[in-house]
Amino acid sequence: MNIQIFGTKSSNDTRKAERFFKERRIPFHFRDLTEKGISKGELENIKQVIPVEELIDKEGMQFKKRDLAYMVYDIEEELLNDPLLFRTPIVRNGRMVTVGYEPEVWKEWIKIT
Repeated sequence: MNIQIFGTKSSNDTRKAERFFKERRIPFHFRDLTEKGISKGELENIKQVIPVEELIDKEGMQFKKRDLAYMVYDIEEELLNDPLLFRTPIVRNGRMVTVGYEPEVWKEWIKIT
């Protein structure tokens, strides 16, 4: 397994995802979105599995702070420019991707390997 977790240290769901993999002794790479965003290439790979509309956190603080609910914008462009708009955690295992806390899906990944 090659697990990558994209999220923020302040996100409860991100911390729960980290704990899920730590408890099962599965190594993972954590990318803090407050320090470094997702590259255009990574976003393209994620979009092959998850529609871009599902990646933006319309309930999040950053979305509300920027008043995006009242604007017309390109979702992909906004996500690339402001990684704090992503729903977290984004968990990748090769070409498989989940958004949010999805332990049942991750358990299936573990069974496959």
